[in-house]
Amino acid sequence: MPQLRLALAQVNSTVGDIDGNVELVRRWTRHASEQGAHLVAFPEMMLTGYPVEDLALRASFVAASRDALGRLATELAADGLGETAVVVGYLDRSPVAQPRLGRPAGAPHNAAALLQGGRVLARYAKHHLPNYGVFDEFRYFVPGDRLVVARVHGVDVALAICEDLWQDGGPVAATRDAGAGLLVVINGSPYERDKDDVRLDLVRRRASQAEATLAYVNLVGGQDELVFDGDSIVVDASGKVLARAPQFEQGCLVVDLNLPPATVDPTELVPGVDRVVVSAAELPAYPPIVTGQAPRLSEPAEVYAAIVTGVRDYVTKNGFASVILGLSGGIDSALTAAIACDALSPARVHGVSMPSDYSSEHSRTDAADLAERTGLNYRVVPIAELVKPFMAALDLHGLAEENLQSRVRGLVLMALSNAEGHLVLTTGNKSELSVGYSTLYGDSAGGFAPLKDVPKTLVWELARWRNEAAARSGARPPIPPSSITKPPSAELRPGQLDTDSLPDYAELDPILDHYVEDDRGASEIVAAGHDPALVERVLRLTDAAEYKRRQYPPGPKISLKAFGRDRRLPVTNRWREHG
Repeated sequence: MPQLRLALAQVNSTVGDIDGNVELVRRWTRHASEQGAHLVAFPEMMLTGYPVEDLALRASFVAASRDALGRLATELAADGLGETAVVVGYLDRSPVAQPRLGRPAGAPHNAAALLQGGRVLARYAKHHLPNYGVFDEFRYFVPGDRLVVARVHGVDVALAICEDLWQDGGPVAATRDAGAGLLVVINGSPYERDKDDVRLDLVRRRASQAEATLAYVNLVGGQDELVFDGDSIVVDASGKVLARAPQFEQGCLVVDLNLPPATVDPTELVPGVDRVVVSAAELPAYPPIVTGQAPRLSEPAEVYAAIVTGVRDYVTKNGFASVILGLSGGIDSALTAAIACDALSPARVHGVSMPSDYSSEHSRTDAADLAERTGLNYRVVPIAELVKPFMAALDLHGLAEENLQSRVRGLVLMALSNAEGHLVLTTGNKSELSVGYSTLYGDSAGGFAPLKDVPKTLVWELARWRNEAAARSGARPPIPPSSITKPPSAELRPGQLDTDSLPDYAELDPILDHYVEDDRGASEIVAAGHDPALVERVLRLTDAAEYKRRQYPPGPKISLKAFGRDRRLPVTNRWREHG
């Protein structure tokens, strides 16, 4: 059987940085070529970054993407890489001369191109456009309807893009009918926890249906609220995993494939199929390399890695040199600080303890202990004297006084952000955000929210995992044990605990999971075994807090349904669930 050395370039593109993304392709193509690769595949929308959202509607941006594609082909040849076949995602436009229903002239395509010998040999437009969850591709693109099959060293290689793999029929069935031996799928598939390896099951099933080896290359890195985990995979037609890349790591997965020789006459015209010959002759036999499978991360390890990746790329890609956050001594700020230090290095993280008259001694010492454990930059700014003028001028009491303390802390952090150029990280978690247990323009003030999609019970799990991981490696655990074990409290009044205002998180989080993640109604949640009065209360709090969530900073999506991108409910809304 013919041999083919394939490289899957699992790389981190940046939306809008077309020149930078072109350089990434050049660099990783050289790396792959040095490993002896004959064919290199890059992820979905590689040249523009993904997702581009409304940038796709700008003609100038589409033109820049198309120009960059032609320039890239020329530059690869000038780099001495012209013999290497390269598949790369980019933003194209429909070649339709006249508008017709569903396919306006000049409308954007989510596309892939095959480059070789200094030329663009073939172009493929994504057939299936997802329009669910975080995806709005019907808003931006028109679908393609043709399959591209390229003959590369005597092997027929078909192309597809992401959602084309998730839908029955389409390019997968066409690959089988075209007799291709390899299906290369380029992807921008975001990370979600609890997928139970759905991706691998899908790849195996589609390889069997296509009766071909299937290579799946995925983006890695963060883009606003989305995190891409890489995890590129190659399986043969029987579903056997031939190679698998690490999660959340940029790199190049190189694998030798034994593939069936092409038998179809490439000049034969077949409806819906575009054929191109890159190299008709089979390669002479050569010693294959051995490629393994990267070990899978445990669930807390992959969730933690996803958040770290999201924080690192949001901060770095947006040009911030450093971050700042409040350190209360509690578990949320402690975990956020540990994540920031892992993402950026302690030298780029600034923590501020802002004790009030109600702050306990252990909160002050725990904040200092965290700073000492992690090595981040640390300062103390007491807020009692800052609060007094507001109290004297406004005569505030009760909840208004509590919220004032939170808002003064937010004011301190934003002032330091302005003065010193830091990005403010908010420290609230998904449970609190769900039920509105946060203060607008107080603890919700900031530019990025690492724990926005992390329920409180998972916050504790991640903190324990991070400390255990440090201990296993011989390092000092970054999070003070007392921050994990003590009852959570906002400390805005004497003796305050979260449970004064909220159910225990072990009760609260399962109800929120039913309501937010699964869209279950009150009667269904009660039927699942939860107290009717508690369900009524939690749902009422969640519905009432929608206006707060609209004003909350972005944060990394790790769940099936994150606030903002996935769950979109009207603020003005009189519908109420009742058990």
